Amino acid sequence: QVQLVESGGGLVQAGGSLRLSCAASGRTFSSYAMGWFRQAPGKEREFVACIRWSAGSTYYTDSVKGRFTISRDNAKNTVYLQMNSLKPEDTAVYYCAADLHGLGSLASYEYDYWGQGTQVTVSS
Repeated sequence: QVQLVESGGGLVQAGGSLRLSCAASGRTFSSYAMGWFRQAPGKEREFVACIRWSAGSTYYTDSVKGRFTISRDNAKNTVYLQMNSLKPEDTAVYYCAADLHGLGSLASYEYDYWGQGTQVTVSS
């Protein structure tokens, strides 16, 4: 079993920044690919970013490219999502997820474990 706990969400004004963290426990973290997804009211959960077991391999949805950065610290069993230049449309519950096969995916069903989510609200 793997437990994932997100933190760092909150309320921020447009143009501001937040850094989300996701701490993992229960199994070896370094072999997992990690992803961030988000779900806004009235919308389906969507892919935001992922990072493969190799920290140099990252992927982003088009709407966050150039603004968000995913990273990981395997020694701390933690993945981060640095969010800059936030926009109101970024408002959502953000979830981290772990893919045990280590390749990462843009599809939510490929992930094996999920956190409970952290709310990000961006005001105009």
